Amino acid sequence: MAITKTIVDDKIEVVGDFKKIQVRTATILKEGGVEITRSFSRRVISCVSSTYDGSSWTHTDTDMSSESTELQGIANVVWTDEVKAAQKTENEKSLSPSE
Repeated sequence: MAITKTIVDDKIEVVGDFKKIQVRTATILKEGGVEITRSFSRRVISCVSSTYDGSSWTHTDTDMSSESTELQGIANVVWTDEVKAAQKTENEKSLSPSE
C-alpha cells in the first residue's frame, strides 16, 4: 500500500488589533487511504515588519505572494492602511532601543 503525505492549512484565525493571521498547518500521512498520523505546526503572519538602524525606521509590508490564495485574500481584506499604520507605530514603540 502506498503512503501519501498531504499538507494543508486547516485552521486560519485573524487575531488582535493588528489583525495578525495565525495559521495551523496539518501534515497528514495516509496508508492505503487510511490516516495513520497527523501533526501540526503553527505560524503567525504580521502585516508589517520593522527595523531600526540607529537613526531611522524601515517598515516593510509582508510579501504574501508565496502564500495560498486563501491567505492572500484574507490579508487583502483585513490589512487595511489603518491597520498597517497602527502596526508600524506599535513596532516603533515596542522595538525602540532603551535610552
